[in-house]
Amino acid sequence: MVGSGGREHALAQVLGRSAEVVVTPGNPGIPESVSEPPEEIEADLFVIGPEAPLVDGLADRLRHRGRLVFGPGTDGARLEGSKAWMKEVLVEAGVPTARYGAFTDRAAARAFLDRLDGLFVVKTDGLAAGKGVLVTGDREEADAAVAAYLSGDAFGDAGRRVVIEQGLTGPELSVLAVCDGTTAVPLAPAQDFKRLGDGDSGPNTGGMGAYSPVPVATERLVDDLMEEAVLPTLAALQSRGIDYRGVLYCGLMLTPGGPRVLEYNVRFGDPETQVVLPRMVDDLADLLAAAAAGTLGDPPAFDDDAAVTVVCATEGYPASPCTGDAIDGAEAASDSEHVTVFYSGVDRSGDHLVTAGGRVLAVTGKGATLAEARDRAYAGVEKISWPGMHHRVDIAAHPTGASD
Repeated sequence: MVGSGGREHALAQVLGRSAEVVVTPGNPGIPESVSEPPEEIEADLFVIGPEAPLVDGLADRLRHRGRLVFGPGTDGARLEGSKAWMKEVLVEAGVPTARYGAFTDRAAARAFLDRLDGLFVVKTDGLAAGKGVLVTGDREEADAAVAAYLSGDAFGDAGRRVVIEQGLTGPELSVLAVCDGTTAVPLAPAQDFKRLGDGDSGPNTGGMGAYSPVPVATERLVDDLMEEAVLPTLAALQSRGIDYRGVLYCGLMLTPGGPRVLEYNVRFGDPETQVVLPRMVDDLADLLAAAAAGTLGDPPAFDDDAAVTVVCATEGYPASPCTGDAIDGAEAASDSEHVTVFYSGVDRSGDHLVTAGGRVLAVTGKGATLAEARDRAYAGVEKISWPGMHHRVDIAAHPTGASD
């Protein structure tokens, strides 16, 4: 398992039900962590967690060495490495998505903004750790973001090309599809919370919490998404000579006019992984190995329990996270079979784990209902502390599509 965050911790835990797992580079909160680089490890299957090494071609290098790898090559990873290219593929595949334009020139970008109304969405074309997105109804704020992105002041080279979209409205949904190059199977849907503050206020983050299942995400809706978005996208990639073996994260919005794909990511979502995989009944190692080998079978099964995860972040996140504070209570929070703490931005100082990133850990609760899972997750959160710890208090408070 390649990576060092909460996503990789969750993957390692579920893979560990049936396989011996090592995580590189991992972090001090992940017990399976090792220091050896992936190229120096002997393993039956390599699973690459984060987007950056995928875009950088790690999967290609490992496959060149004869390894079985779950994760797209650098060609397929362009779906996340370039949002403009991703939108081109969506259009080619006939996938419903928002109106958009891609720009390196500010004047052309401003002219496009003038043709939009309502909500404006400004994105970096390149990777920005989930934070290079502005959604605003203020035309001047959108224009200022374009200027900051294109100049490199906001996100360096990642923003020197921007993608501007017409903002859409409606609840969001995340569906992870496991792909073997020609076909794909869906995992259980989830809904995440990207804004920093309660009530979806504040800046976009890498994700402040998630829950699964999502009441509105019926089996019919997921089947339609696979037929209208994921499988046509795989076919479009194949037509370009791209053999996509890995997970395709489909972020969509359920608009009044129907589902629209907002984005594709080329890796498991964080924090969606922390609520989807704990619900999985079938063998995850077998599933990912089959995808890597191009021999996918039936979709995996999930239990009827619900899962809710709450992300605990540092003061100053996402702009300037504070680090180095001792974390108290995390072990006590996970002393129940129904609560798990997944570690992300942590380091070790003496006998203590300390904060080492913006999103420090995620507390996942499971229960027979979303309400029970939510209560358990927040009971775990209440046991954890460090100076300036921040978390939302409304994760899964109003599940989309749930009856009153």
